[in-house]
Amino acid sequence: MTAVIELEDLSVRLGTKQVLDSLRASLKGRAIGLLGPNGAGKSTLINTLLGFYPPTSGSAKIFGKDISTHTKELRHVIGFMPESDSFIADMSGVGFVRYMAELSGLPANEALERAHEAFYYVGLGEARYRKVGTFSLGMKQMVKLAQAIVHGPQLLFLDEPTNGLDPPARLRMIALIKEIRDTQGIHIILSSHLLRDVEECCEEALILKDGRIAAYCNLEEERRSNKKFVELETVGSKENFTQAVEQLGCECAWFPTGRAKMVLPENISMRELYTVAAKHQVQIRKMNYRRDSLEDIFLRAMEGQYQPQNKAAQNGHL
Repeated sequence: MTAVIELEDLSVRLGTKQVLDSLRASLKGRAIGLLGPNGAGKSTLINTLLGFYPPTSGSAKIFGKDISTHTKELRHVIGFMPESDSFIADMSGVGFVRYMAELSGLPANEALERAHEAFYYVGLGEARYRKVGTFSLGMKQMVKLAQAIVHGPQLLFLDEPTNGLDPPARLRMIALIKEIRDTQGIHIILSSHLLRDVEECCEEALILKDGRIAAYCNLEEERRSNKKFVELETVGSKENFTQAVEQLGCECAWFPTGRAKMVLPENISMRELYTVAAKHQVQIRKMNYRRDSLEDIFLRAMEGQYQPQNKAAQNGHL
C-alpha cells in the first residue's frame, strides 16, 4: 500500500530558524490528525507539503510522488482549507468557488457546475449568490471547505476547520469531515489545536514538538491496548491492599481523595481485585474501565514520556 505521506528526514529552515528537523514518518491512514503546541511546526509542514516552502534537506512524498519534482501534478489532487481567510470579498460565493476550481484544473463549465454542487453539499445552497464579504464566520468556514473539495481531491488538508465556530456549527463541520472521510474516498490531514476534533475524526495522530515528531499513535490500537486500565474509588486503609495488588503484578498510583489508577495484567480479573479488597477490609465504592484519551497521550508526548502501545509504532513503522 502506497503511503499517503512519506517524510524522509525532512528538514525546513526559514531564515535562521530551524522549523522542521529531520521528520521521518510513513502515514497511510484515511484520517490523520496533526497536533502540537503553537510553534511546533504544523503549519510549516502543511505549507511544505503543498509546495510553498522548499525542504532544506531530506524529502517528502505524497502518494509516492516527490513534492519537489511533481508539485503541479500533486496540486490537482490536493484540497486545502487554510486557517486564515483568503477570499475575494466582492465575488459571489459560487463565483469564488468556481474560480478556485478552475485554478485546480477544471474546465470553466465543469468548474461552475461543481461549485454549485459544493455549495449545496456544505449547506449554503441558498446563499451561493451572495458576496463572500457579507458571510458570517461560520459561513466563511463552510466556503473554505467547499473550495477545498470542489475539484474532487484525493487528499484534503484541513487547517483548524472548526476555528471560531459556535457549537451547532462545529457539529455540522465535524459531521461533514466524517462524511467526506467515510464516503468520498478522500484522505484527510486534520491540523487542529482542539484535541477533541482530532479524537472524533481521526484514526491516527502525529504530534509535533519544537519541529520534531514527539509521538505517533494509532488511536484505535491505543484504545484497545488500554482495556485493563481501571480507576477505583475506595474507603479504608490502602497500604496492605496496595501491596497485595502490586504482588499480583498491578501498577498502582493513589491520590489523596482515595482514588486510585491501576494497570492490570491480562491474567488478572476484576473479581480478584474485589477479593483482595475484602481480605484487607477496603471497600471499593466505584470502579471504571478507562482508556488513555488523546489528551493523556498528547501531554505525555509534550513531557517526553510517551511510549506507544501498538507494535507498529514501537518498531518505527509509522
